[in-house]
Amino acid sequence: MRKQIIIACLVLMAMPAFYSCDKGFEDLNTDPINFLETTSDKLLAPALVNSIWPGMSRNRSFNNELMQVTVSQSDGDNTVFRYAFRTSMSDYLWNAWFVQLTNFKQVDSLARTAKSPNTSYQGIGKIGKAWLFANLTDIYGDIPYSQALKGDKDSLTPAFDKQKDIYLDLFKQLEEANTLLAAGSAIVVSSDPLYNGDVAKWRKFGNSLYLRLLMRISGKAEVQDQCIAKIKEIVENPSNYPIFQSNADCARLLWTGGTSTTEPYTSPFVNGIRAQDFRGPALCSFFLDNLIAWSDPRYVSSTPYGSGSIGRWGIAQASGGGWFGVPSGYIPGNGDTKGCYFQSYDNASSGGTWSLQQNTLTGIIMQYSELQFILAEAAAKGWITGDTKTFFYQGIASAINYWVPNFNESITHANFTAHLNNLDNGGIVWDDNLPLETKMQMIHLQKYYALFMTDLQQWFEYRRTGLPVLPKGPGLMNGGVMPARLVYPVYVQAANPVNYKAAVAAQGPDQISTNVWWQRP
Repeated sequence: MRKQIIIACLVLMAMPAFYSCDKGFEDLNTDPINFLETTSDKLLAPALVNSIWPGMSRNRSFNNELMQVTVSQSDGDNTVFRYAFRTSMSDYLWNAWFVQLTNFKQVDSLARTAKSPNTSYQGIGKIGKAWLFANLTDIYGDIPYSQALKGDKDSLTPAFDKQKDIYLDLFKQLEEANTLLAAGSAIVVSSDPLYNGDVAKWRKFGNSLYLRLLMRISGKAEVQDQCIAKIKEIVENPSNYPIFQSNADCARLLWTGGTSTTEPYTSPFVNGIRAQDFRGPALCSFFLDNLIAWSDPRYVSSTPYGSGSIGRWGIAQASGGGWFGVPSGYIPGNGDTKGCYFQSYDNASSGGTWSLQQNTLTGIIMQYSELQFILAEAAAKGWITGDTKTFFYQGIASAINYWVPNFNESITHANFTAHLNNLDNGGIVWDDNLPLETKMQMIHLQKYYALFMTDLQQWFEYRRTGLPVLPKGPGLMNGGVMPARLVYPVYVQAANPVNYKAAVAAQGPDQISTNVWWQRP
């Protein structure tokens, strides 16, 4: 009997334990830190920050070297400014931007399937996708598109879409975004580091981006009439297609952290690059010589633009004094280490100098000045009505005013002469009687400076137009021809071999010399 009582007591004591194994099991096994569900407002800001930084990084290390903004003082074998670089250069933007494309897709889809659908987040998600997909196809050519971003559905080997088809669908996405944003659904202010919840400005950005992409492929005969007609429709119907109206509309993430490493939107240049590495590359003579000729306030500051001898781009004098750059494409062993460079430290206590590394204005997606030069090109070619000279001068003034906020943003030649020297010799005086070729040279030289710090847009525009005319150094590789694309990442060849081979067969050899669709005659 005593034994049976003991057994019964043990059973009674164990029962709560068995019960507790079931009770609250899901709560105990839920990770309190990593959430399984989210919403559009939680995804938008990280997607924007993590998309802008890769563009800034490759702008500095790749675009600037190709486009003769900077010149690395190196005699190594893999020098971008000589058109010779490792194939691994291709991996970074492909990896970074496809991840963020998934986040922009979720911003769109979660806003569409929520209990209370939000049309603004849907439109913003589509704009984010159009921006990054356009950048990726301009870099690589044919890429996964219609079957991309479906890894959650076991689509791990997507087909590559033709660039033409990608562009035409991007136009559809931007049309939809314009319609969705027109409804004006409110969004969470803190979710939007670009426009602080101003949906109307997102709509302007989407349509301005639309004009960028239309102009990008407007040289292709098979779509030219379609592109010209749409450019004209957008420009002449501002109520249906609002676009940027001033620098206040620029698509940019204004870094708030300065030199602090604790702020939520500190410039990645502050944390990601050592000061000595930031100022390592010399400025190229092509980039610097025009600024000197114009006494451009972005290059050198004086009253009323600020104190000290260094302008808003933080250009430091060369070793031993003077302002000069290093020619790009020099033969190994013939470099000059005494050129100017971008300053990378804050010396405000001893003269008010400006550090580009710490500048809050570098998180650029698209500027108002770029739009003005798009309109200037369209007007000069007779595609839209409007005064080409007005667009041209407004583009110059707005590009300067972005970096030098108290610059007089007047568009008249008379007022420009009060601020910039040597206009006649510097090719800034517009004449409607000039041949179209000369007008394009003037527009694209100024657009080159307006696109400073804007991911790889200088490179894209050069490949489209051949402008501005860049001097060719004797040490260039690739036959002295500007690289037309980046090769596909090596791991894509191994992970998706069937579709990779199909893309190469359709587009041409997987080499930097193979033109993408919109570059071909």
